[in-house]
Amino acid sequence: MKFTSHQNIFLSLCLCTLLVSFAGQSQAQDIDFSSSNLPILLIDTHGQQIVDPYRIPADLKIIYNGKGERNYLNDSTFHYDGTIDIELRGSTSQNWPKQPYRFETIDSSGANLNVSLLGMAEENDWILHNPWSDKTLIRNVLTFKISNDLGRYASRTRFCEVWLNEQYMGVYVLMEKIKRDKNRIDIANLDSSDIAGEDLTGGYIIKIDKTDGEQIGGWRSAKRTNYQYHYPKPSEILDVQKEYIKNFMDRFEALVDSPGYANPDTGYTTYFDVNAFVDFSIVNEISKNVDGYRLSTFMYKDRDRNGGLLTLGPVWDFNLSFGNSYYYDGARVENWNIETLFAETRGDFPPPFWMEIIWNDATFKSRFAQRWKSLRQTTLHTDALLSYIDAIADTLNEAQQRNFLMWPILGRYEWPNFFIGDTWEEEIEHLKEWTRARAEWMDANVDKFSRTTTSVATNQHIPAEYSLEQNYPNPFNPSTTIQYSSKKDSHITLKIYNSLGQHIKTLADEFQHAGCHAVVWNGADQLGNAVPSGLYTYRLQANSEIFTRKMLLIQ
Repeated sequence: MKFTSHQNIFLSLCLCTLLVSFAGQSQAQDIDFSSSNLPILLIDTHGQQIVDPYRIPADLKIIYNGKGERNYLNDSTFHYDGTIDIELRGSTSQNWPKQPYRFETIDSSGANLNVSLLGMAEENDWILHNPWSDKTLIRNVLTFKISNDLGRYASRTRFCEVWLNEQYMGVYVLMEKIKRDKNRIDIANLDSSDIAGEDLTGGYIIKIDKTDGEQIGGWRSAKRTNYQYHYPKPSEILDVQKEYIKNFMDRFEALVDSPGYANPDTGYTTYFDVNAFVDFSIVNEISKNVDGYRLSTFMYKDRDRNGGLLTLGPVWDFNLSFGNSYYYDGARVENWNIETLFAETRGDFPPPFWMEIIWNDATFKSRFAQRWKSLRQTTLHTDALLSYIDAIADTLNEAQQRNFLMWPILGRYEWPNFFIGDTWEEEIEHLKEWTRARAEWMDANVDKFSRTTTSVATNQHIPAEYSLEQNYPNPFNPSTTIQYSSKKDSHITLKIYNSLGQHIKTLADEFQHAGCHAVVWNGADQLGNAVPSGLYTYRLQANSEIFTRKMLLIQ
């Protein structure tokens, strides 16, 4: 019998899992554990196996004596002592010996019980994340910290050590499950009474992801993107609510796929939060997440009176980031991650077409570059990033030793590792050096990226003719967007002249693919000096066809 390449990868993963599981069991008895600087979670399922299709009841005790205090396994007072419902979660990660879990805190009657765990806001839905192929143990925590520092909510996290049925399981990350909540995704509460008018317009959480895991349900758009309901859940969302969010996304996709997609008054920005996509992209670019944009990609829409824009986020699942993947160019610090994924994932969960168009829009590029430069002076300064990694490593230094005694995977390949360090310290150092180099590559290329105008055409939308649109805004100060279309691959020149016919600026002089293009002029000449107020002409030449329009700069 012959197997496909994906089947071979899966079989190899299962074999490695089995071998490491045996090795872990043999090492567990050698672990000396009486206390930890991390919180300790004790889970007792009373002999029941934790499975995927449904949750089982269990007892949870958390030993946590406060920040900076030591936690002892034989402590008799607990930070939390109660009942939970617990199940397996995840997809590929379920095949790892150290398995991932989702649990709900419940009261004695089985009803949801909102509690504050380890200083996080009160809720009842929680995740126990199981770092495995990420041998630093910290990539998700690092990424979520970056997002929160950018002012974009991501799951808050706490490292802990877990015991399951008196068996040591290693280092886990307690995380907030993505859900609608005033302390998580703070959008309108949509229930069965919200079936018309303003109440129907929000809030919704949808995602782009694999079609496995909990609560699957959704639709496939006309542009072949699979959207899934996340809130309300597939089992709870009403037909009228399904119809509303589908129609909203259909209108958004149709608008992005139209020639006027970039118009500031009627284009995609009337549906879409551009600044949120800028931050979402910066997080996925600095980390070069090979699952980014296309899997575990959440978005939400609040009610119209609260803005009502489609908003990307929160970010989720960054195990295969920061150089931790051999495929989709994930190990290299060069190249824009999203452009690699556009090119290489067409048959394997590609990003939605509208991300490609917006990514190439001149307005988006300008905002991306400005935001990146600003963040590099503060939150994403190299010193800030590396200091945070060092701080996490210092916190984990003791517990990671027990973790890798239990699961001896250091120095060996775990799919899809590119770098394989012999020690945890080598894994941490590689993460730091990769992060430094990635940020420096983005520094060196962000201006070039923001000045270029790239084809945004897809096979489904090639313009029927060459055209040059009126700039907008017009009059303008200090910058304006010029949009044009090319019906076939052509050499394009786009130049600006003053009222005397003198050449002021060349915005494009290159071979470009067929499609809709846009470029921003910032009111500066070829040398970068600001030009005076007045009437200017812009001239497009595409092959032998020439178009001109006028615009007015008012300082």
